[in-house]
Amino acid sequence: MNRRSFVVLGAALTLAACVPSARVQLGADGKPLPQVYRITPAVAEQIPFRLLDAVNSLRSAKGAQPLSYNAQLNAAAETHSRDMSLQNRPWHFGSDGSSPLTRVQRVGYNGRLSGEAISETYQTELETLSAWMAQPDTRAIILDPAAREIGFAWFQENNGKIWWTMVTGG
Repeated sequence: MNRRSFVVLGAALTLAACVPSARVQLGADGKPLPQVYRITPAVAEQIPFRLLDAVNSLRSAKGAQPLSYNAQLNAAAETHSRDMSLQNRPWHFGSDGSSPLTRVQRVGYNGRLSGEAISETYQTELETLSAWMAQPDTRAIILDPAAREIGFAWFQENNGKIWWTMVTGG
């Protein structure tokens, strides 16, 4: 019995040695380099729900009302994500000089703009949300008790870079 176990264990170890292991590349700072997060059609369907659930969980923990998606805010967020990619820089102004307020007005949103959070990254939406929560200004936008609605969108370039935009309003 022991001999059979030794043979089976030896065969398993031999086969395990044949499987290539994923090498983690390290940057100059010794930290792992980001991995490209590819947004497939199946993943794209899940992203809005994961993000909204996470945002509402964070808001609930602070006693704030849950947010719901608003199609107009989604449109403003999508426009800005694509525009940031075209400009190749993450900032709150459009290539035409538009501000977040101008963009939500253009799509016909009549509510009050609470704020806009943006990101240029290779990370998932939940990693991006975590980064936003780590910054006082974007955390305040996410947790704003006056906010009632959210718009969220992204644009992924062929190289994998993702431009995220979240807009909140009330």
